[in-house]
Amino acid sequence: MAAAEPAEGGMDPALYKAATYGCVWSLRKLVAGDLKALNSKTPQGNTALHVAASHGHAKFARGVLKLNEELIVAENADGDTPLHLAAKNGRLKVAELMISLAQARADHPSTKARAEDPGETDGKLLQTPLTMTNGEGNTPLHEVVRHQHTDVALKLLVADSKCAHDLNNHSESPLDMAARQGLVQVVRRIVDVPWVPDKDKVIKSVGVTALHQAVVEIMLEKHHYLLDRSDSGGNNALHYAAQKDNKRVVKRLLKERTELAYKRNGQNQTPLHVAAHHGSTNSIRALLQQCPDVAEMLDAAGRNAFHAAVASGKTDALRCLLRNVRPADLLNHVDDDGNTPLLLAAEMSHVQSALLLVRDSRVNPCIRNKKGQTARSLLEARSAQDRTTHSEVKIRTVDGGGEQEPHTHLEIRTSHKYFERSVETYILVATLIATVTFAATFTMPVGYDQTKGIALHGHNAAFKIFVISNTVAMCSAIIVVFCFIWAWKNPIKFMVDQLLWGHRLTIIACLAMLVSLMTTVYITVAPTSRWPAYVVIAIGISTPAVVVLILGKEMIFVPL
Repeated sequence: MAAAEPAEGGMDPALYKAATYGCVWSLRKLVAGDLKALNSKTPQGNTALHVAASHGHAKFARGVLKLNEELIVAENADGDTPLHLAAKNGRLKVAELMISLAQARADHPSTKARAEDPGETDGKLLQTPLTMTNGEGNTPLHEVVRHQHTDVALKLLVADSKCAHDLNNHSESPLDMAARQGLVQVVRRIVDVPWVPDKDKVIKSVGVTALHQAVVEIMLEKHHYLLDRSDSGGNNALHYAAQKDNKRVVKRLLKERTELAYKRNGQNQTPLHVAAHHGSTNSIRALLQQCPDVAEMLDAAGRNAFHAAVASGKTDALRCLLRNVRPADLLNHVDDDGNTPLLLAAEMSHVQSALLLVRDSRVNPCIRNKKGQTARSLLEARSAQDRTTHSEVKIRTVDGGGEQEPHTHLEIRTSHKYFERSVETYILVATLIATVTFAATFTMPVGYDQTKGIALHGHNAAFKIFVISNTVAMCSAIIVVFCFIWAWKNPIKFMVDQLLWGHRLTIIACLAMLVSLMTTVYITVAPTSRWPAYVVIAIGISTPAVVVLILGKEMIFVPL
C-alpha cells in the first residue's frame, strides 16, 4: 500500500502533549464540541491515536476511538496505522484494545453488508488493521516479529493466524522473520495452525525459508518438504546452519538428508565452504565427521575449504581443517589462478594462516602459481610493494547471497610501515619489562640483612615465587629485544617464523610481572594487613581473564 503524503499543517500542541502523556482529561477538554480536532496530524501524518499508540497509552487510545472509530485505520506518511506503531514499540495493552475493536469491526453487520455491496468504493472502510500494510508491505505482525515483541505477536496470531504467511515487499513472511530471529514460541504458534503452503511464494522469496534458521526441529515436524527448498542465492538449510555454527542443527539436517552436504549454492559453495569462510569450527567438525569426502569439492573459483578459510582469514577454521582432513593433495590443491592455500595466504598477507600451513609437514612450500611465484617470492614482492606505498586500500563489493544484501568491504593490506611500528612497539615494551625486572632484582621485598647481605625473606615460599617469576619476565624480555633487533635483516622470514614467538614471549613476560607484583605485595603487606594483599592478588589474577574476555583467542596471535 502506498504511503500517505505528510500533512502540511500541524497538530494542536496541547493535543500532541496530551497524547504523548496519555492525559484523558485534556483530550475531553480539547475536543469538547469540536471533534474535527482529532483529524489534525503531525507533519509526518500521525494522528493523536498514532502518538498515543506509540507511547502505550491504552486509556487515551480508547477515549480517541470512542470519539472517532475510523482513526483506527488512519495511516501516517510511512503507511503505518496506530496498530503498526503499537506493534513496533511492543505496546501490549494498546494492541489488545485495537485487536478487539478490529475484530468487532470485521464482525459488524454493516461492515459485512458493505463488503457484499459491489458499489462500495471506499476500500478503507472494508479493511481491518490486522491485515493493513505499510509502505514496506509489512502488516502489524511483520513489525512486531521484526522488533521481537513475542507477547504482542502471540496476541496478533490468536486474532488472525493467516497473516503469518503474508509476504511483504521483500517477499518475507512473519514466519520467515520469526524463524530468523529465533522466536521459538511464535514459530510454534504459527506452525500449529493448519496451512496449505503456496509453493510459488516460497520459491519467489529472496530471503530464506523458515527452515533455514534457529527452529529447525519445529519446522521438520510440520513442514518437512522445506528441506528441498533453497533461497535465491542457492543456499539450502544446511548452508545457513553451517554459517551460524549450529552443530546440533547441522547434525540433525545431515541425519535427515545427508546429500545436503554436497549441494552447492549459486557460487558453487558447499556448506563446508560456507563454514570455513565464517570460521564455524563446530560445523566443520560435524560435516567432516559425517561426510569426510566433501572436503574434495571445489567452488566456482576452483577452491576447496582450505582456500575459503585462508581467504577469509579465519585461522580457527584453518586449524580445524588441518586437524580433520588428512590427504596432502587437498592442502596443496591449486585453484583456477594456480594458488595453493599457502600461496593464497602469502598473496593476501595473512600471516597467521601462512604460519599454520608452513608448519604442517604435508604442505609443499615450493609449488609455483601460474605466474611462477612461490609463497616466499609473493611475500617478498608484497614487502617491496609496501616499502614504496605506505598502505594499500582496496574497495570491493561482495554478494552476500541469501538473506544478506550485497555489501562493500574496505580491505586494507598490512603495510611495511605498520610492520615497522609493530616491531618498535614490541622492542619498547620488552625493554621496559627488562629494565623494571632488573631493578626489582636489587630492591628485594623488605630488603636485606645488612650484616650478611642476604634477603630477609629468602626462606619464604612467596619470596621464592617472586624471584623465579621476576627472572622469567626479565629473560623473556631480553630474548624478545634481541630477536626483534635482528628483524630487519630478513623481514619476510621474521614475519613468517619469529614474530609469533616474540609475541608470545612478551605475553609470558607480562604474566610473570603480574606474579611478581602479587608476591611482592603479599610479602610486604600480608603480615600486617591481609585483606589489602588479597584484594591485590584478586585484581592481578583477574587481569589476564579480562584480557581474554575482551580479545578471546586473538590475544595469542600477532595483530597483523
